[in-house]
Amino acid sequence: MQVILLERVEKLGQMGDVVKVTDGFARNFLLPKKKALRATKSNREYFETQKAQLDARNLERRSEAQKVAEKLEGKSFVLLRQAGDRGQLYGSVSPRDISDAITAGGFSVSRTQVPLDHAIKSIGLHPIAVVLHPEVRVNVTINVARTEDEAERQARGEDVLAERTAEEEIAAEAAANAAALFEEGAGPAEEAEA
Repeated sequence: MQVILLERVEKLGQMGDVVKVTDGFARNFLLPKKKALRATKSNREYFETQKAQLDARNLERRSEAQKVAEKLEGKSFVLLRQAGDRGQLYGSVSPRDISDAITAGGFSVSRTQVPLDHAIKSIGLHPIAVVLHPEVRVNVTINVARTEDEAERQARGEDVLAERTAEEEIAAEAAANAAALFEEGAGPAEEAEA
């Protein structure tokens, strides 16, 4: 199906471009979200009459997004999650979790504005790109940690997993020593009579 784009769509084209897309993509995404019109003769004429208004609306939205982007650029947001000893999360961090954390930080962001290329399944600092407008992207950092203290240490640049493994080694060594004490026949030696 051929459609006329009413706004810039990533990996597809700019506003006003006539592009060929699959029928399902057009019916399920582009047309219901008012991002495109079917490329008929009447719609092309309508687009030409509305082009100035669409350009003005696009510029207004982009300038608003640019203002928000200046404030949001480089910010860091903390997400507390349960994780195992090696830093693997019990579950994963979703775009909704990230958008909720950014919204709690004072910025209005929907989950559709947070595209994740891969699932976040471990603690640590994760750089994320937030799409405020089709032409405006901003980078934020998501600090996934088990506790507030751990999040602060990660933000300072400490490797919380490396420290954790050292503590685990000390605990494992203590456990091994304790087990050696309680082995069968390893009780206190009886004093020999002289």
